[in-house]
Amino acid sequence: MPSWSTLLDILDDAANRYGDKPALGLRRDDGSSMRWSFHELDRRTRIVAWRLRSLGLQPGDRLLTWSPSTPELPAVYYGAIRAGVVVVPLDLRMAPDAIEKIAERAEASRLAIGTGRDAPDPRDARLEHFPTSTLEALAAEPGEGDSGVVFPPDWQAQVLAWPRPRPEDLFEIIFTSGTTGNPKGVMLTHHCIAETIGAIHDVIPPQEHRVVSLLPLSHLMEQVAALFYALTVGGDILYVRSRNPRVIFEAIRDHRVTTMLVVPQVLDLFWSAVEREVEASGRTAAFDRLRSIARHLPYRARRLIFRSVHQRLGGSLNLLVCAAAFLPPQLQQAWEDLGVVVMQGYGATECGMASVTTKDDHGLGTVGRTIPPIQVRLADDGEIQVSGPTLFSGYWRDPEATAAAFTPDGWYRTGDIGRHDSDGHLILMGRTKDIIVLPNGLNVYPEDIENALRVAGIRDSVVVETQPGRIEAIVLAPGSHALPQGGDIPVRNASGPLSAGVDPVVVRAQIDAIVRAANATLATHQRVVSWRLWPEADFPRTHTFKVKRDRVRAWAAVDEPIPVRQG
Repeated sequence: MPSWSTLLDILDDAANRYGDKPALGLRRDDGSSMRWSFHELDRRTRIVAWRLRSLGLQPGDRLLTWSPSTPELPAVYYGAIRAGVVVVPLDLRMAPDAIEKIAERAEASRLAIGTGRDAPDPRDARLEHFPTSTLEALAAEPGEGDSGVVFPPDWQAQVLAWPRPRPEDLFEIIFTSGTTGNPKGVMLTHHCIAETIGAIHDVIPPQEHRVVSLLPLSHLMEQVAALFYALTVGGDILYVRSRNPRVIFEAIRDHRVTTMLVVPQVLDLFWSAVEREVEASGRTAAFDRLRSIARHLPYRARRLIFRSVHQRLGGSLNLLVCAAAFLPPQLQQAWEDLGVVVMQGYGATECGMASVTTKDDHGLGTVGRTIPPIQVRLADDGEIQVSGPTLFSGYWRDPEATAAAFTPDGWYRTGDIGRHDSDGHLILMGRTKDIIVLPNGLNVYPEDIENALRVAGIRDSVVVETQPGRIEAIVLAPGSHALPQGGDIPVRNASGPLSAGVDPVVVRAQIDAIVRAANATLATHQRVVSWRLWPEADFPRTHTFKVKRDRVRAWAAVDEPIPVRQG
């Protein structure tokens, strides 16, 4: 496998090795699609680069990108690389105020925005007067819709003669927080991303990769583990604009997907769809018996047993890579019963993927081992700290935050708490800032309790200390998860109306039983004393789908509604 110093090396190598093979595609809501080969992607990046320079952007300038995932977005990323422009990706879930802050903080020169009904509106973030181009216009054929941009006969030769990026040059700045205070911009160089891609090659064995991309390209995980990695192995990526489950499943089937990068919520949604179909056919008991048998067989045999399920998924799905949140062991086991390996990774924007399970070592409940040349150590308080060539180069124009992020000897402080099992696998336990210290001096890790509640049947919860030593759980009612399970019925908190036909006594009895079951698995000092229903359909979340715990804690500090006591 070749080695790469920059992301442009990766594109050049991919275009040379894979040429006219399909690289990127888009499935539209109406079922139509478009496809680009590796050669075509390479050519479009040169078009984008010429337009960016023609629009006045100079090396080192910042370009905001704000769009759903489409083939044009990687073309703009690479066009910016060729032009020496630094990309600043914006997430569609970011609050408008956060977008406005990031645009100001980055001192960006231009905004590249997507089009279509699911595209963002610059007016929402008060950017209506900001210099803006659409992704489609930037990547369009020369002469199509150009205003003042001239393509001379030798324009491609000129682009290819421009200085190439150096490994230490910035590729992008990803702002990880913009909801309060000053957003922090993680500076990522070509070198640190190329090193992360090299590490991924060491844990994912060679195979054909056909991918349906569902996670936003504004996230480093999707960029590195899907887009850039796929380019290095000749993978075929299909983007889907719709979030309609029917359209997504049709895309997975028609693309004959082999590999998918997912978060646990998406994996849960897929499994719920499988269960609904089994239930509708009246074969739930037989399905569960087959799962218990298949669990002890080789993966090839499992796939044969459940070939009817696999046919609905295109017949080739064999690998799921999951990250970003707690993966319930029973959810991982469910997919593996069907013959699909589930790898789980751990990392951060600041350090890339620091730890991951493998196809040969993917036990339940861990995030695997460290990926060389990355190093991971645990501080005295259990904080996970990371060192190695994949580390970011600091926060954009924020030396104080940069200094605070590193130990005196140069290790990145993740803020996560972990431990190693007897075989050296990393197990996550929560965040340092969320640790509850009881009056007796014992530490309680809220995520340990939340994971126990999830295993017992509560899809999402936030554990808080409402009074010294008093542990309460704020839970989502059945069906109120953002990706609800089939058959669940949304309910509201006692302070609001219940859905028609929902018996609040039954709902509370169900949750009460689940909390008791979770408590039975926990140590005495971890047990939940009472629980409350969150009054909305979902918890407030960041643009990376993490719960905004501070807002939940603030809500729980008010004596409404009356908690239901466990006794």
